[in-house]
Amino acid sequence: MNLIDLDTVLVAEARRGSSQAFDRLVAKHQQAVRGFLRRVTGDWSDADDLAQDTFVGAWAGLGAYKGASSVRSWLCAIAWRKALSHNRSRGRGAARDGAWLQDVETPAAPDAEDVIALAKALAGLPIEQRAAVSLCLAAEFSHSEAAEALGLPLGTIKSHVTRGRAKLLEVLGDGDDQS
Repeated sequence: MNLIDLDTVLVAEARRGSSQAFDRLVAKHQQAVRGFLRRVTGDWSDADDLAQDTFVGAWAGLGAYKGASSVRSWLCAIAWRKALSHNRSRGRGAARDGAWLQDVETPAAPDAEDVIALAKALAGLPIEQRAAVSLCLAAEFSHSEAAEALGLPLGTIKSHVTRGRAKLLEVLGDGDDQS
């Protein structure tokens, strides 16, 4: 039995629901599909993901295979469509991200001295105040979320944040808070 005949038999068995037959098709053709996708995408991780998608699509679309071409070329055609779709999606995502980045003002990076001063000021706070300030001011947790995370009453969190913020401003030399 030659290779094309074996593929024909395996496809017929897989169409009848034999996952073992389909597994044999995958084992036989995955190297060719992965190699093709790696050369097309230039990225091994993307290629492996797309190969997986290719075989899932092939399993679902076994009825569409007419036998006019080899199974390997049918699988590579599916892989090609998956790669094109992935490339278009990645292009749209890059365009969307680029447009978003143009609209966003990037804050200036703080001076190293300011970072060190802030770290020292935080270290000087009691641990519960430090945790509340870190969650509410740095990690943008709501007071309720911080209370839940720290297992403290909401009023305590609010007090810790207010007092901690005031101490930080005092230590950092910006005591004229406007908010």
